[in-house]
Amino acid sequence: MNGLGHEQDQDCVIEGQVRTDRLHQLFRQSFAAIFGSYFAAAMLCWLCWDRFDHQVMQVWLAVLAASSLLRVKMFLEWFRSPHSERTPERWERRYWLTLILSASIWGAGAFAVMPSDDRMSQVLVMLFTVGMSVSAVSCYSAYRYMTMVSMGLVLLPCTLWLLFQPSSMQVGVAIAVLVFSSFVVSASRKLSGALEKAFRLTRQMERAHTISARAAQTDELTGLMNRRAFFEHAQLLYAQCRLNRQPLCALMIDMDHFKEINDTYGHQAGDQVLRQIGGVITASFRQADVYGRLGGEEFAVLLPNTSLETARGIAEQLIKAISCMASEPVQGMTASLGVASTCTLDGDLHALMNTADKALYRAKALGRNQVAVAE
Repeated sequence: MNGLGHEQDQDCVIEGQVRTDRLHQLFRQSFAAIFGSYFAAAMLCWLCWDRFDHQVMQVWLAVLAASSLLRVKMFLEWFRSPHSERTPERWERRYWLTLILSASIWGAGAFAVMPSDDRMSQVLVMLFTVGMSVSAVSCYSAYRYMTMVSMGLVLLPCTLWLLFQPSSMQVGVAIAVLVFSSFVVSASRKLSGALEKAFRLTRQMERAHTISARAAQTDELTGLMNRRAFFEHAQLLYAQCRLNRQPLCALMIDMDHFKEINDTYGHQAGDQVLRQIGGVITASFRQADVYGRLGGEEFAVLLPNTSLETARGIAEQLIKAISCMASEPVQGMTASLGVASTCTLDGDLHALMNTADKALYRAKALGRNQVAVAE
């Protein structure tokens, strides 16, 4: 894959992460809104108990309670679900449906209880609907359109009715609410944009940190761990094997006559050989194994929970794989390996590596292109 395609894939990943972050923010912020919505309706009915139709109030509160319980059920399922299942594809549509239902019931109920001939009650109803719209900004700030839809469903029924009334005071209240709503919509747009930028910046910083951390631990030429990263991971693996009383084998690998390759064919050809060695090593070992380039043409591998005989067999297969490599114009590449195990010695990680290194030099002394096991 070319660099442009890789960058596009990374951008798609970040966009998906940002969308998920927005969803998580939505569920964290809006849980209290369920109870606040019902409390506001109950408070409005209590304040205007002598002014509203009791039967209409009871129906409104009952229907609103049912929709609130539906939303509570959704939130409980969200909090109980595994983190891997909290995806926008699974939850956004469901959240939209419950929000539209709840906001529609609130707006329609407020319109239904508002008396047509009581200006004080009308003002109180509008005060509560405006309060509900303001709370929507804080609850649904991660989703601009969600804020706008919930505000419209709550405000518009009563506001539009007032707008077409004969009284100038009623029309003035409606116009004031519409003007106020326009400022709220503008603020919600800016807030949601700022949140999205913050989410994206956070994810981009995480990506940059991951890339820099990986680069600091990776040998640029072969793609394997560099010397520092190898010994950091090796020390952890050594401690783990010792704690679990598992054998740990070390392989030391060195290319034969590598200096001659550089002198004869140039360093570019030598670098290509090292790249191929890195590919062979990556393909030859398990995810639990630790392997890296220690420097030059020298590599090391640690095999946890592996017997010495098994490690020797793996080393023999690696020798054959290297001898079968083809890297024009270099021909006949070989390597020597030394193998050691914690079962055959006492000491620490460095003692194990030194023992494998001595076995490697013995393989060199015996004619190269072979495996030597520590005595």
